[in-house]
Amino acid sequence: MELEAVLEAVRGRGGAEGLERVLGRYNEKNRATFKFDPADEEKRKKLCEGILNILEKDLKTSCQVACLEALRILSRDKKVLVPVTTKENMQILMKLAKLDMTEDSLEDVSNFPVIVEALKCLCNIVFNSALAQKLSLELNLAAMLCNLLRKCKDQHLVDDIKCFDLRLLFLLSLLHTDIRSQLHHELQGLQVLTQALESSFSIRWTDKYKAAEEHVGCPLSLQETDCAIEALKALFNVTLDSWNVHSENESHQFRYMAAILRHCLLTMGPTEDKTEELHSNAVNLLSNIPVSCLDVLISPSTQEETVLKYNGMNMDAIQVLLDFMEKRIDKGSSYREGLTPVLSLLTECCRAHRNIRKFIKAQVLPPLRDVSNRPEVGTTVRNKLVRLMTHVDLGVKQIAAEFLFVLCKERVDNLLKYTGYGNAAGLLAARGLLAGGRGDHWYSDDEDTDTEEYKSAKPNINLITGHVEEPMPNPMDEMTEEQKEYEAMKLVNMFDKLSRDEVIKPMGVRPDGTMTPLEETICQYQTNEQDSSDSD
Repeated sequence: MELEAVLEAVRGRGGAEGLERVLGRYNEKNRATFKFDPADEEKRKKLCEGILNILEKDLKTSCQVACLEALRILSRDKKVLVPVTTKENMQILMKLAKLDMTEDSLEDVSNFPVIVEALKCLCNIVFNSALAQKLSLELNLAAMLCNLLRKCKDQHLVDDIKCFDLRLLFLLSLLHTDIRSQLHHELQGLQVLTQALESSFSIRWTDKYKAAEEHVGCPLSLQETDCAIEALKALFNVTLDSWNVHSENESHQFRYMAAILRHCLLTMGPTEDKTEELHSNAVNLLSNIPVSCLDVLISPSTQEETVLKYNGMNMDAIQVLLDFMEKRIDKGSSYREGLTPVLSLLTECCRAHRNIRKFIKAQVLPPLRDVSNRPEVGTTVRNKLVRLMTHVDLGVKQIAAEFLFVLCKERVDNLLKYTGYGNAAGLLAARGLLAGGRGDHWYSDDEDTDTEEYKSAKPNINLITGHVEEPMPNPMDEMTEEQKEYEAMKLVNMFDKLSRDEVIKPMGVRPDGTMTPLEETICQYQTNEQDSSDSD
C-alpha cells in the first residue's frame, strides 16, 4: 500500500506539495532500509523511472531533495537499477550534481542539498551497477568530478559536496581501471586529490616540505575527517602503480604528498575510532609512495619543545606509526588487513633510511639485559613481534620476521640474539640463510654493543629458545648402556616409520643454506667425497 501511494503521487495525483509530503514519509520510514521485498521489485522499478521523469522538470529545491532521497534509498537495490542506468538518466543526475566542464562557481548555497543528494545517488548507482561504471567512462564523469573539486576550493559550506565528490572518485578509481589510469595520466588526478587532502587540514607551510605544527593538537571536525579519509582512499587507488619515480616533478609531487601525510599522522580526529581510520588510510597511502620520497617523514628539528628527536631529526611521525602498529597487534585479529600494511611500510622505511631504522631499533630491540624469559614471552613490542613470527597466517609471520631482520641489518647472528633460532627458522629457511650469513642489502657498519648482563649470560643461552634455561636433570644418567641402546633404536624405528608413512620428510641443508631432502644432501656429500679422493 505504501508503494502504491508513492507511485500515485509520482504520477501526478496530489500535485507537487502532495508528492513532497508522500515522499517525505516514505524516506523517513525507509531511511535505514537496505533489504527490500522481492515481490515489490517491479513497483520499485516504476518508481525509479517516475522519479527520474519528475527530476527533469523545474521543481522547487525541497521537492528535488525529496525525490533524490527516495532515489538514493531505492538505488541500494541492484535489481531495480536497470531502468536507471541509461545515459540519459545518468546525465539528469550529473546535471543536478553540477557536474560539467564549465568554470561557473558554486554560488547558490540553497542548491547545495540538491548537489549532495545527486552525488549520493550517483555513488550508489556506480557502486551497484557495472553498466553505470562503463557509462561513467563514456560520459567523462571523472573529469567533471575533478572540475567540481576545483570549484569547491576556497568555498565555504561545501564540505558535504567535496566529501561525496571524493567518494565517487574513489569508487570510480576502484571499480574501473581505465578511469584510474585516466585520473593519473590525463586529469592531473594526483594534484587535484592532493590539494583536496591538504585543504582538509588547513596546512600552513613553513618550508618546502615542512608544515607548521601549531594546530596539530586540535582535532579535526567530523566533516573534515570524512573529507580527508575519502581523499586518502581515492589517492590510494590512483597511486597503486607508483613504485618508480621517473621525473623530478613526480618526485616533488610524492614528497609533497608525504609531507601532508606526516601532518595527517600528527592530527587527531573527533573520536578515537575516526583517528584510527584516518591514520589507517594514511598508512595505506604511504605504502604506495616510493620509499625514496619518504625521507620527509623525518625533518631536522629546530624546535625547543619536547619532541621526539634522534640525531637531530624530528621522529614524531615515526613514533605515531610505531604506536599504531602496536595497537593493531594488541587487537589480536584481522592482522593481514590491519597490521601488514604498517609493518611493510616500516620495514621499507628502515631498509632505506638509516636514521629511521636506528630510531625504531632503539624502541623495538633495545640492548638485551634480562634473558631469563623466552623472546616471545612478555608484553614489550619485541615480545609481540616475535610471537607473530610463528603466526598461522604465512603473510603475517613473513612480514613480522622481515621487519625484525631489517632492524638487525639482515645479519643472522644479530636476529638470533633477539628471537632465538626456533622462531627465526622459517625466515632463514625461506631466505636460504640456515647456515648463517646476512641478507642482500647493504647497511652502515655501526656496531651493536652488548650489555654486560647479556655478555655474562651469553654462554648459558639456549640458541634454539633464545633464553637462559634452568639446568635439567639428564634422564640417561641412571641408564645402563643396554637401556641407552634400546631407547636409541626405539627412536630410530619411530622416525623411520614416520618417514615411510610420509608424515615427516627428513631434510638437510645445502652449502648455500637452503633446505633439501636428506637423500640429496647425502648424495651430494658422497659425490664431494669421491671427487676429493680422486683428486688426491
